[in-house]
Amino acid sequence: MDDAEANILASLGRVRLCDLAAADGLPSDGYKMCVSALTQSLAQYSAAVVELPPADGALLRSGLDSARLFFHQRGYGSGEAGGGSGDAREWCKTSGYYADPQMWLEIYDFRPGITPVEPNGVAELPPSGLPDMFSVLGKVSREVLDAISFSLNLRSSTFTELLDNIPLRSQEVSSSVLSACCHSRPSMEGTQQHSVASQDDEQLLMFSDQENQIDKTLLTLVKSDRSGLYIKDLHGRWILVDGDLGPLDIVVYPGLALYRETAGYVNPAVHKTEVGNLQECMFGRCSLVFKLMPRSVARLSGEEMRAAGHGVDAQFQVPILVNDFMQTEHSANQLFPKNNEPSPHVEQEASYNFVMKRKKEGRKTKALPPSKRLRLEAQRVLKERVQDIADKKGIKLRFCSLRDCESHIKSLDHPCENIRTEIGWPPGVPFVHPHDLPNKAKLRFLEAYEPGWTASQQDLELRLDQ
Repeated sequence: MDDAEANILASLGRVRLCDLAAADGLPSDGYKMCVSALTQSLAQYSAAVVELPPADGALLRSGLDSARLFFHQRGYGSGEAGGGSGDAREWCKTSGYYADPQMWLEIYDFRPGITPVEPNGVAELPPSGLPDMFSVLGKVSREVLDAISFSLNLRSSTFTELLDNIPLRSQEVSSSVLSACCHSRPSMEGTQQHSVASQDDEQLLMFSDQENQIDKTLLTLVKSDRSGLYIKDLHGRWILVDGDLGPLDIVVYPGLALYRETAGYVNPAVHKTEVGNLQECMFGRCSLVFKLMPRSVARLSGEEMRAAGHGVDAQFQVPILVNDFMQTEHSANQLFPKNNEPSPHVEQEASYNFVMKRKKEGRKTKALPPSKRLRLEAQRVLKERVQDIADKKGIKLRFCSLRDCESHIKSLDHPCENIRTEIGWPPGVPFVHPHDLPNKAKLRFLEAYEPGWTASQQDLELRLDQ
């Protein structure tokens, strides 16, 4: 592990579960610090680490041992391949053992309310301890979800309507699922080939075919016996997030359903799993993966975000049934298109250098028009100042439209008030993208985040005139 990677790992938010427990009354400083560490880590790295109580940590370690033996004792048969998740309409009914040879992956899904059976009709014997681990991880995921709602200034238990009953009612089947997983077990077909490739180059990292994976969950919790989970951070770098976990630590990352319900304020994790370099391990890489899922009959609408005063883009304003959402294809490229536009700051510097060069050559040239200079400077300040403040506080910037914001900005309960206060947005300036602000409002915006900006521009004009 190089120094850069070690520093990134050390920067992942690490919180104790006991510190995330909410209580009646005013929030304690410890709770607020814990929530801040969690949400900032999710904003920057799309992942965080939660430390469990000793008893729960021991339960998960025992569960990993059980899962390891379960897969080791079970023979792999090609007839069982793909039996768990081939049909998107069956997303909330997967249960029991299935395998995916293309990803060198075997899975046993535990879903309360369904009793898996073998092909011969006999009840399937699962790894031990799954019901207890399901209960523990379900509680952890709900605590994390409540902390996220607190950070977004949403009402308590905002997401309750999306979740299963506690406990499940008669005849109900759990939407959430606990999966015991095993990557690259030597008996899997095709492992011999990737094992040989790994021996040729010990530094070669091999990943499954589906590299840009995004879970359609609210939250995903992962505990593994070996490192190998990579997640893209805010800057598009692949980060090994489970490389230095303690015995009580688990990784948590948000999914696509939470992204949809929070109107894009909580980005889903884009992840991949290393499947190479396990040739010397007879058990492969075992993991326990808990997926907190919304109920199939619930709706993702973003209404709570609007009620809390957050700006909501048009794409999130149309409610969608969870069952329909789960059957819709979503790609990382659609959610996070690559931005190839040059930096406004770089563009402005290039313009200034070009002007100075032409001056030195004795040729006449025109300076940037004031309106264009204002626009470039507003974009630069947004990127360098405002976005930095928002990232540090775990805030997702979602601007209003100019017409709507001008109509409600003078009211006492305008919807963008909370986020404006959090990032220090100048009073009286509409909360819209600086590019779209009128020139006078642009000036007030620039002066708010860079006091003395007007004076510095006057100095620049004097330099250009010389």
